Amino acid sequence: MKKLENKVAIITGGAGSIGMTTAKLFLEEGAKVLLVDLEEEPLKKAVKELGGKAVQYCVADVTKSTDVQRYVDTAVKAFGKIDVFFNNAGIEGTVKPIIDYPEEMFDKVIAVNVRGVWLGNKYVLPHMNDGGSIIITSSVAGLLGSPNVSAYIISKHAGVGIMRATAVEAAPRKIRVNSVHPSPVDNRMMRSLEEGFSPGQGDAVKKQLELTIPLGRYAKPIEIAKLVLFLASDDSQFITGTTQVIDGGINVQ
Repeated sequence: MKKLENKVAIITGGAGSIGMTTAKLFLEEGAKVLLVDLEEEPLKKAVKELGGKAVQYCVADVTKSTDVQRYVDTAVKAFGKIDVFFNNAGIEGTVKPIIDYPEEMFDKVIAVNVRGVWLGNKYVLPHMNDGGSIIITSSVAGLLGSPNVSAYIISKHAGVGIMRATAVEAAPRKIRVNSVHPSPVDNRMMRSLEEGFSPGQGDAVKKQLELTIPLGRYAKPIEIAKLVLFLASDDSQFITGTTQVIDGGINVQ
């Protein structure tokens, strides 16, 4: 039997590399999936690429409660229930030291990465089946410090707090809540950060960052997706309130 047979999943940040890769894996394992993202064209492209009636999309701003309620309602209307919530949407912000960090960008990062995550849990939980699973995308930045990305660091630490608070509250319904903490992932977000750290020298920045990872490379989106699949499936029935690190060994140094 497939790991997510007859399960319904919502994936925010669904048009991004991790969201899209996870959606593909979920579909292969028997799930029905609602992709959520801010812009319609990338979502249309994602749904077309994934194909089939088992995947649909909803355009939503995760920082707005009306939009969050709409994507929850869309999932329930389309598929009848919610079993898995991959609370994955996030932004990186800019690369600046704290004293120079633009306040408006700080507010935007906190809105998406903290408020958006909290709102997702708030509106999904009443509709989630008992025994369901919530997975929050954090980062090694949610466990460690790093210069010049303070808003991102702060927001990802806050995501751990949301995870732990939700895990305790949802436990009576046997709903598991965990966070995943990748190292740098080989995707658009890291291209943006590499350029921010040293404009025009992105490739060199990547090589330097890879030297800080004991396994010597960035994570691949499929590697993150496989961990999310494990946490979404019944294979993780006794795992909740945990920070699942997938970082190539960064945390052991």
